[in-house]
Formats: sequence, structure tokens, C-alpha cells
Amino acid sequence: MLLGIALSLLAAPVTLAPLNEAAYAKMVASNKGKVVLVNFWATYCVPCRKEMPALIQLQEKYRAKGFQLITISADEPEDEAKARYFLELTKVPGPHYIRKAASEDKFINAIDAKWSGALPATFLYDRTGRKVRTLIGEADLKALEAEILKLL
Repeated sequence: MLLGIALSLLAAPVTLAPLNEAAYAKMVASNKGKVVLVNFWATYCVPCRKEMPALIQLQEKYRAKGFQLITISADEPEDEAKARYFLELTKVPGPHYIRKAASEDKFINAIDAKWSGALPATFLYDRTGRKVRTLIGEADLKALEAEILKLL
């Protein structure tokens, strides 16, 4: 069994694309036409790891209707391998990003001026690329799913 897990990890390595505020805006724009849920998380954040399986279920359930989950690790560069391992282990669908901004404050303010940088942080975008919901801390996943369904 361990060999099977090791082989599956080798077969599909997760890559984390670096993301600054300009790349974030381009990423959101490139997903116009889809309902997009962007989740900022980190390996050290217990609530982040706890809610990830439910976010994966939302992706699997609504992908065919135009829903896209995008995960962005807020881990420090030296913990990038831990982030990749977590994504592989939990089979989080891509795309995957890692925050790589010259200024953390500038990055956070570019995403949402009201966001302090606390994790988890989840941002819901409609099909036009307009942010319609900001969730800081553990999300009420039933309410989130209801909001997603209104947009699909």
C-alpha cells in the first residue's frame, strides 16, 4: 500500500506556480466564464487543512457546471515542499499557486483591502470575474455551496 501511495505521488507531482498581485489579477481574468472559488491556505493552518476536503468535494460536484477551485498556499518559501506534499496527499485538484509577493501588505490589499491576511481566506468570483463574497476564517460550507449554486 505504501508503495502504491509513493508511486502515485511520483506519477503526478504537484507544482506551485508563484503568484504576486499582478499574476493574481491575470489569474482571475483568465477564469472569466467560470464561477471561481479562490482559497488561501497554509500547512500550519489547522482550519485550512480541515476545510480542504469539503472544498475538493465542491470542485468535483460542480466542475461540469463551470465551477473552478483555485488554491493558493500562503506558506513561506522554505515550506513549499510541505505545501506540495499536502496537496498531493489530499489530492487537491489544480491549479495550485503559492504566494510570492515582494510586499505581503501590498499583495493582501490588492486581493481585498478589508482582508488582514488571516487564514483561511476564501474569495468567490462570479462568471464575469467580479468578487461577490469574502470569507475570512473557517467557511460555513453549506452557505458557501448555496452561494455557488446561485452563480452557476
